[in-house]
Amino acid sequence: MTTPATTGELTRAERLDRLPFTRRHTRLLVGSGIGWALDAMDVGLISFIMVVLAKQWGLSSGELSWVASIGFVGMAVGASIGGLLADRIGRRSVFALTLLVYGLATGAAALSTGLVMLLVLRFVIGLGLGAELPVASTLVSEYAPARIRGRVVVALESFWAVGWILAAIIGYQVVPASEDGWRWAFAVGVVPAAYALVVRFGLPESVRFLERRGRTEEAEAAVREFEESAGVEPVSSPPMPVAPKPSPAEVWSPALRVRTVSLWLVWFGVNFAYYGAFIWIPTFLVAQGFPVAKSFGFTLVITLAQLPGYAVAAVLVEVWGRRATLATFLAGSAVAAWAFGQAGTETSILVAGCALSFFNLGAWGALYAITPEIYPTWLRATGSGQATAFGRVASIAAPLLVPVLHEAGGTAVVFLVLALAFAVATVATFGLPERRGLALEE
Repeated sequence: MTTPATTGELTRAERLDRLPFTRRHTRLLVGSGIGWALDAMDVGLISFIMVVLAKQWGLSSGELSWVASIGFVGMAVGASIGGLLADRIGRRSVFALTLLVYGLATGAAALSTGLVMLLVLRFVIGLGLGAELPVASTLVSEYAPARIRGRVVVALESFWAVGWILAAIIGYQVVPASEDGWRWAFAVGVVPAAYALVVRFGLPESVRFLERRGRTEEAEAAVREFEESAGVEPVSSPPMPVAPKPSPAEVWSPALRVRTVSLWLVWFGVNFAYYGAFIWIPTFLVAQGFPVAKSFGFTLVITLAQLPGYAVAAVLVEVWGRRATLATFLAGSAVAAWAFGQAGTETSILVAGCALSFFNLGAWGALYAITPEIYPTWLRATGSGQATAFGRVASIAAPLLVPVLHEAGGTAVVFLVLALAFAVATVATFGLPERRGLALEE
């Protein structure tokens, strides 16, 4: 040990907050991030698979809408249940279980013999995926030092771009390569099932969760592992009271009501606009006369712009703060969505699409940074899961509504509505608290 012992009595949360970013933090971030990327890959693949299935199975636009939306129905249910379970049985256990569920279901989807079977399996996939995302961000936020917590959670969210890029590469190279290309794309989804074992035994459980459940010896051991990694001498910590069991109704208590309404509106607007756009972009490009391979190539280029969006947001959440960064990126998304709807040339499509990708995914990063900070520890995963679940209602509605809007007024009308959704979310950010650099509420 190289750092002298700290005098005084610190809580275990304070001991974690004082640490530098260590290899243990990196392991947690990358371990959670790989699961996040695999999730994104699954969501991204369906936008490419839809184009092929429309031809192979002769699906109508309404049937395609359900292929796109049914997974989000499962995600809405999964997010709500998963968050509640994470506050009751632990973040790590739920994270591993969700990876197992959606990994096996995605692999089984490769064997789909018709629309009904595919829809059932997409629903089950959604259950796992919806529960995993808020739980992973909660776990990472509870270990990240307070001064860089926002940046670390945005870095976690940036793995989404990695997964979506993998989906774009598979969609570009594998899906159109043969008649069974879409089946091979789904088969890759078995990977998360194997990775669930790594998560279950390789990642730590939340110290705050362990304390609130009276498992102080496990909590102390977890903190000491991180202190040892940082070369910091451990100090004594006072006992923490056992927390009450979380109730979904607690998010509507007078102290939390305004932030809950604001958070739900942001989640709804972002989900509606994001999935309304990115699930349908390859299909829209084909409808505009671009060959399938070229439309997939455009989508791959647009997807690459997600990475710098995350990088900039990761810096700004600690410089400007979470709320200002979120509002700025949402406003930029609104402008970019309108511009995409007006684009008519290859160049303007790519420029507007990349801008939309940059701002939209930067907004996602800031949103995931602020969401776990809204609620106290004993309610954190429950509150995050409920906000995510409400957002999934929008992700269900958007793929169903977009074809109707497109038929009524074309791409311009679709993206005007999506721009308005971003604008509403921008306004809602002003009801959120700013907790840059502050310890998480206990």
